Amino acid sequence: MSLAALIGFLALAGAAAYAQTLTGFAFGLITMGGVGLTGLLSLPDAAMIVSVLTLVNATQMLLKGWRDVAWREFAFVMAASIPMLFVGYWLLEWLADTQADLLRLLLGVAIVVSSLQLARKPEPLARPSGDGSFVFFGAVAGVMGGMFSTAGPPLVYHFYRQPMTLVKIRETLVTVFALNAVFRIGLVVVSGNLPPASTLTGLLAIPSVMGATYAARRWPPPVPAPTMRRIVFVLLFLSGVSLAAPAVFRLLGVSP
Repeated sequence: MSLAALIGFLALAGAAAYAQTLTGFAFGLITMGGVGLTGLLSLPDAAMIVSVLTLVNATQMLLKGWRDVAWREFAFVMAASIPMLFVGYWLLEWLADTQADLLRLLLGVAIVVSSLQLARKPEPLARPSGDGSFVFFGAVAGVMGGMFSTAGPPLVYHFYRQPMTLVKIRETLVTVFALNAVFRIGLVVVSGNLPPASTLTGLLAIPSVMGATYAARRWPPPVPAPTMRRIVFVLLFLSGVSLAAPAVFRLLGVSP
C-alpha cells in the first residue's frame, strides 16, 4: 500500500469509527464502501482488516458498557450468526476469484439497502420479539459479516424495534460485532488467506480508530441524532450507488 493510499485508509477508518461510536453501527459499511470506491485494497483483504479494526473499536466501547448487554438475545443471535458467517466467508472467496463485479454489485446493494433502512426510524414494538426472530436476523447478519464484515444492518433494524433502552441495544450490537470479528479473523488465519505484509500496513489504522472512538465519546458533535443519521444515510447511499452502478454496466457488457 502506497503512502497516499495508507493515509487515505487511515482517514476513512477514523471517520467510520467516529460514526460507529455515535450511531452503534456503520463502521464496516463506511469502510468497505470507501474501499470499494477507491480500490485501496481488494475486498477480501479489506474485510479482514475491517474485522480487526471492528474488534478494536468494539473492545474500547465495551470496557465500560459490557454490563448493559442483553445476554439472552445476544445468545440467540450468535447461535445462528457464527455458522452463517462461515457461509458468507465462503461466498466471498468464491466470488472474489470468479465474479469480482458481482461481488462489487452485492456490496453496493447491501450498502444502499442499509442506508435506506437507516433513513427511517424503526417503529418500536410493544412487546419483545420471539426468540426465533433473533435467530433469523442473526443468520442474515452472519452471512453479511462473513462476506463484508458488515453484520450490522439486519441486527440494527431488529434491535432498534425492541422495547429496550438505547444503551442496552448499542452495547448488545457492539458485543455481537466483536465476537463475529473474532471468529472471522480466526477463519482467515486458519484458511491461510492472510493479506500480504504490504496490505497489513492498514492495521496502522488502529490508533486512528481508537482516537476517533475516544473523540466521539468525549466530544460528540453538536448535531441532533436524527441529523447525524441523515448525514450517514446520504454518504452510504451515494457510495452504494457509485459502487453498484459500474458493476451492473460491466456485467451487462454496456459502457457507462
